[in-house]
Amino acid sequence: MPLNLVVPPGERRRRIPPLRSGVYILPNLFTTGGLVAGFYSIICTHNAALNSDKRTFQLAAVMIIVAQLCDMLDGRVARLTRSTSSFGMQYDSLADLIAFGVAPGFLVYTWALTPWGRWGWLAATLYVVCAALRLARFNVQVTTVEKRHFQGLPSPAAADVIAATVLLFYYLRGQGTPAKHVLMLIVIFAVAALMVSEIRYFSFKEVHVHRRHPFSVLLGLIVVALLTIGAPVPMLFLGTTSFALSGPVGAAWRIATTRRRRAGGPPSAAATDVRA
Repeated sequence: MPLNLVVPPGERRRRIPPLRSGVYILPNLFTTGGLVAGFYSIICTHNAALNSDKRTFQLAAVMIIVAQLCDMLDGRVARLTRSTSSFGMQYDSLADLIAFGVAPGFLVYTWALTPWGRWGWLAATLYVVCAALRLARFNVQVTTVEKRHFQGLPSPAAADVIAATVLLFYYLRGQGTPAKHVLMLIVIFAVAALMVSEIRYFSFKEVHVHRRHPFSVLLGLIVVALLTIGAPVPMLFLGTTSFALSGPVGAAWRIATTRRRRAGGPPSAAATDVRA
């Protein structure tokens, strides 16, 4: 018997639970779509670097956004059809690591961080590592944390910030400016830190669009939709960065509110006697 199969006396071997017969097709198809989009983003970045076709960088960023849409749909479809499974969760995490870890890390390194040399690819590597850690922590805590909030910036949102920033540079025709080398270095460090932080982010899982909502909500969504149609890239950048900043801003607001409450303190005994 091979040494790695020898079981110490008195101990039972841990058996991996067998995979149930069959898997759910529909949500895993969306997960596969996100995986394909992420891998195609890597191919576009590689081709852009080889052929000096800078427009392909835009396509690489767009593919990351497409992967994000697929990631949103697979979870929503799985919940609506009650087809969630352990296989789907693990497959989704593996696909997310490619689409929202490796793809944006390779894109931002090739597009903006190569002038930094060793420190450039180390920064991109740090982003990929933090994305993997974020996904691993989510898998461990998926059954213990509240559903209304995420702990740390989700890796799809972090990848969206990178992709939206790249697209905004092209939208403003500033893709050739040296400022992108410094800005993208700051961006990649910031989103990497937010992913592994303990800052809470709203998950939108408890938002039920099929229920009644105030009329102002409908009006606001219509305005946002019209603005997105008119200027998709600026609205994409505004939405992704606003969500990424919502966590630190909310945490700072809660800390400030707590300090104000503690500074006020309970009413003194003398004041209580006077009121009495």
